[in-house]
Amino acid sequence: MAMMQGFSNAFRIPTLRKKIMVTLGLVVVCRLVSQVWLPGIDLEVLATHTRGGGSNALMNMLDIFTGGGISQCSIGFLSIWPYISAQIMIQLLGSVIPQLAKMKKDGENGRQQLAQITRIVAIVICVFQAWGIASVLQSPELCVNYLGLSGAVAHDVHPLGFPLMTVIGMTSASLFIMWIADQITTFGIGNGGSLIIMINITSRFPVALTALWRKYVTEMNLNPTAITTVALLALFFVVVVMGTVMLTQGVRKVAIHSTRRAVAGGASYGMQQTFMPLRVNYTGVMPIIFAQPIIQVLAWLLKLVSWEPVHDFGEALSTLRGPGYLVMYAVLIMFFTFFWVATQFNAIDISDNLKKEGSYVPGIRPGRATAEYLDDVMTKITLIGGSGLLVVALVPLLLSNIFQVEWVVASFFGGTSLLIVVGVALDTLRIMESHLLVRKYEGFLSHGSLRGRGGM
Repeated sequence: MAMMQGFSNAFRIPTLRKKIMVTLGLVVVCRLVSQVWLPGIDLEVLATHTRGGGSNALMNMLDIFTGGGISQCSIGFLSIWPYISAQIMIQLLGSVIPQLAKMKKDGENGRQQLAQITRIVAIVICVFQAWGIASVLQSPELCVNYLGLSGAVAHDVHPLGFPLMTVIGMTSASLFIMWIADQITTFGIGNGGSLIIMINITSRFPVALTALWRKYVTEMNLNPTAITTVALLALFFVVVVMGTVMLTQGVRKVAIHSTRRAVAGGASYGMQQTFMPLRVNYTGVMPIIFAQPIIQVLAWLLKLVSWEPVHDFGEALSTLRGPGYLVMYAVLIMFFTFFWVATQFNAIDISDNLKKEGSYVPGIRPGRATAEYLDDVMTKITLIGGSGLLVVALVPLLLSNIFQVEWVVASFFGGTSLLIVVGVALDTLRIMESHLLVRKYEGFLSHGSLRGRGGM
């Protein structure tokens, strides 16, 4: 009841209602872009490459994140992902390039410069990815052993005509979606890029329900086994969502004492006790996003080697349901979990800032000892968070093996899809709840308040 009342109250606040309507309208426009077919595509041949299972499992996985952009081969094929990739690249390079690190600390001017650099990098990524997609659609023999393509998806046209048309169309559509994301962030609710990704993923939910209906109702005629399986899947889905929410919102609170408290006139007095929230899942979905393409590229390279053991290992890695893929996937997720924390969590900077503010961790000396303590705590948290992330990431793959369900169904039981949907939904609801509480309305929960992925 509290949740429904919260949504009802949200439409009673004019400014919040306007933000919600702007967000919904821009999301509809974004979805329309993904329905525009790319000219020159043979839809019958494309349909044979995007039906589930086997060597086409990778294409099905990518189809979910593009909101059906692959199965329809739309000009919105790339969606917001080039911009997301550019953001990740700039964020990682900021840890090793002093100029980028300096921009992060230069306030609003520095953030604008970083945003401009990110957009330029995103355009470059768009051009390369669109050209590669056009080349594969026109000449599938380039990766026939990897994706299992057996016929050209693109009609025979001028050798340069189709690639140029594809690059212009997909890059323009991606830039338009980037603009929509910025408008949602500025005038709507939440982060525009994250919302677009979430909408792309959830847009495949009706397809998943249709696949379940076809498998357990049409084919099995609702026999006792089918009913039991559907009930177990529904129960398992609820459990997985609950676990994902706990993993997303979990924090380790580190007590912080402040020896001074600034007041008007520059005076200071008293002691203040606060907490520093360290997120259990500090990395978010980054380890999964890094692990998947690395395995696919590694598998493709190994399959080019003629030596049989190496070639066979590449074949094992390219099979999403194979034990070789599962083991490598798990290893890379844990590796990138610690790698991301090591590059993004700077215990020394946090310790220095606490010292400058006159704050300290009770029982720990300020300075180097505090940095070592925070680093040790974060390492333990990362181990727990990485293990939870590993479980969530492997659930869809194991589920598809056990129940033999299509990937479009299994993907909603964990992995990147569920983590993104849960995280973005919590962030968006938290922002809406803050508007409600400021205007003296009740939030979405009867007791307490929602926390986003920041743990606050």
